[in-house]
Amino acid sequence: MADVKIGENGWVVVCDGRKAIVLENVGDADYPDLRIRQSEVHEAPRTSDLGTDEPGTVHQSHETMRSSVGQTDWHDREEEAFLKTLADRLDKAVVGKETTGVVIVAPPRALGMIRKAYSHALRKAIVAEIDKDLTGVPADELEERILGKRK
Repeated sequence: MADVKIGENGWVVVCDGRKAIVLENVGDADYPDLRIRQSEVHEAPRTSDLGTDEPGTVHQSHETMRSSVGQTDWHDREEEAFLKTLADRLDKAVVGKETTGVVIVAPPRALGMIRKAYSHALRKAIVAEIDKDLTGVPADELEERILGKRK
């Protein structure tokens, strides 16, 4: 990961399906200095509050057979909604020229979810995607883990 370059005012977004940390580079590409710009934790409701309905069934129109439909994973939907909201905020920041580039750091599953929500402008602004779960890493260690720089 040490070859990732993020320019001045570039953002590094460390996220998963329920937490996001936005770091801004107040240094330059050669001597980055990441500072926390924003941090958010989405408190997921209990499963029973999200949905308690039983899985449905499908009746075949030409036979008497029935098939069951898989249970909706409400937590997945909550994570997708959180990541879509995050992608929308990042898009506004890119279009509004608040940032010059974005590095996304997320576990593979969350990375797949957030990619679906990328706008054209955000996709062009993405410098790198790193498939790591670093949301539990202390803030003072993130720069070293992402950029390979020691303080």
